[in-house]
Amino acid sequence: MSQRLVLATRNQGKILELRRILDQISQGAIELVSVDQYRDIPDVEETGSTFEENALLKATAICGATGLPAIADDSGLCVDALAGAPGIFSARYSGVHGDDIANLNKVLEELKGVDEANRTAHFTCVTALVMPDGQKVTKAGEFHGSIARAPIGEHGFGYDPIFLPRGSSITSAQMSAEEKDLVSHRGISLRAIAPHVIELLGTLR
Repeated sequence: MSQRLVLATRNQGKILELRRILDQISQGAIELVSVDQYRDIPDVEETGSTFEENALLKATAICGATGLPAIADDSGLCVDALAGAPGIFSARYSGVHGDDIANLNKVLEELKGVDEANRTAHFTCVTALVMPDGQKVTKAGEFHGSIARAPIGEHGFGYDPIFLPRGSSITSAQMSAEEKDLVSHRGISLRAIAPHVIELLGTLR
């Protein structure tokens, strides 16, 4: 019998990636449940000052509200020439939460005139698993590259169309899902936490 694990996000792009990677890792041993199935649970306010704090805030709140193990991530784009911005404010950098086009356009505008050598950046992702008994695990992943001059590609979400992975001539929005999962910040973070997910959920049987 599979164990239930709540994905503590309403971001459809994240849900697709989380399901894809966790399904592959767990090989069907875990039933992944979207928090969208719990309509009465409000969005968790991301008041933390780090990716880890925000991931734990979300996973802890959803675990408490559902009584089920919960997994959440917090991720963002960190641009060196912008002193690490947008960072934890990536989803609302333009002032409107979840407006991907406005967010990436703001980054491009702020990097106007910045030469190629100084357009370096990386994505960071911290994934948090919180169990009903209070056990918590977090794991981080980073995805290094640089910022393109204009958006290219139709896959992925967020800042993918302007992110050129290190050593690649295409943006992460031009990569297939399988290619991206192997190198992305979220893929690295989820693969790191996967053994803990399987171990801790196994103790519930």
